[in-house]
Amino acid sequence: MTMALPLADSALTQPETDEATLRRAITASAMGNATEWFDYGIYAYGVTYISAALFPGDVDDAVLFALATFAISFLVRPLGGLFWGPLGDRLGRKSVLAFTILLMSGATLCVGLIPDYASIGFWAPALLILLRMVQGFSTGGEYGGAATFMAEYAPDDRRGFYGSFLEFGTLAGFSLGAFLMLAFSLLLGDAAMHEWGWRIPFLVAAPMGLIGMYLRSRMEDTPIFREERHGGKQTDAPRLSALMRRHWRPMLVVGGLVVALNVVNYTLLSYMPTYLQRRIGLSPDQALIVPIIGMLFMMAFLPLAGGLSDRVGRRFMWKLSLVGLFLAVVPLYMLMATGLAGAIIGFVLLGLLYVPQLATISATFPALFPTSVRFAGFAIAYNISTSIFGGTAPAMGSALITLTGNELMPAFYMMAACLVGLAALRFMPETAGLSLRHDPFADRKRG
Repeated sequence: MTMALPLADSALTQPETDEATLRRAITASAMGNATEWFDYGIYAYGVTYISAALFPGDVDDAVLFALATFAISFLVRPLGGLFWGPLGDRLGRKSVLAFTILLMSGATLCVGLIPDYASIGFWAPALLILLRMVQGFSTGGEYGGAATFMAEYAPDDRRGFYGSFLEFGTLAGFSLGAFLMLAFSLLLGDAAMHEWGWRIPFLVAAPMGLIGMYLRSRMEDTPIFREERHGGKQTDAPRLSALMRRHWRPMLVVGGLVVALNVVNYTLLSYMPTYLQRRIGLSPDQALIVPIIGMLFMMAFLPLAGGLSDRVGRRFMWKLSLVGLFLAVVPLYMLMATGLAGAIIGFVLLGLLYVPQLATISATFPALFPTSVRFAGFAIAYNISTSIFGGTAPAMGSALITLTGNELMPAFYMMAACLVGLAALRFMPETAGLSLRHDPFADRKRG
């Protein structure tokens, strides 16, 4: 299926970036996302070991405290968006991104160095909470900045294809974290993992962060940002009140789409191992293998979906994903309940239905804002919605099952989120093929 899309006016087309520079920009952006999600992967899949080492009480209480600490990073993400977003619009994308990746990787590294509860008592969970807050604060600027950086470097007619590699980094980082936890668990055994083995994957964050900072430090800021700054158009980013007053439409659209995006995302990637183990009865290793296989399939299809969005449009891809998930999520959850083979097939199909959303995030959301507020508008809207609906999705799914006794409640919650996304999609203008110099909501108002 091919749809005719409006092409950017030649006077508004982004200047060509040579292929080598473009590849470096993609790698520099994706590396930060991989580092962020590497942290989530090792924490989510190593929570049993972390809770036993750093928290008091019996196993159930310690795991509950560790999961609550995991959610803390999401609560401070909006603060990070409020701080880093305007700074990125004022000082540049490159400077902010170089700093946020160091904060993220440094916080992850330090988690692996925290003495256990038996050694320092309540200082152990206190230090973990502090480091999770640092990680969440830095992530509040990292994702919006990386997506903006990649979108502003990519050619207008291939923004979907190149932007998909940011999410390739997401799944690569998460998969690497999950794989390392699984591999060390199999190699070292349970006793060694509880004693010291769980710390090793956290130490890998240090070289990842240094590589990412090196790549970003060698890049110039994005062409469109430099153009506005040198042309005298760049002004101080507006205060939050002015941002909300002038750009509330794209912020609401992003917020609504992110409800669907992240309820699906965190239910699939963060909650699924717990769901498969506790609700379906898979072994701990099987519950880790299922999402790893699913993520590998998703990674293979991300560039294809991103490239397709350049031809058929972002709106079509989002609608395809949201409607497909709404219709298929309950049958696929029922399939996963049949055993390991059903769980793998069900997860893979859910992941592939999610891919059209995931592949087009960094092509869709930055294009909804003008350059002067792109970083701030995206980061603030994205992180507020993520903190409310993304980080809470695993806990919400578990709570709904406990409240109702229905093992399909996470699927129903996902369906409700998809309806919110479809409602927001109605108000999203199509931006595929258009220059980032367009303000699509201003064009719509004039029209």
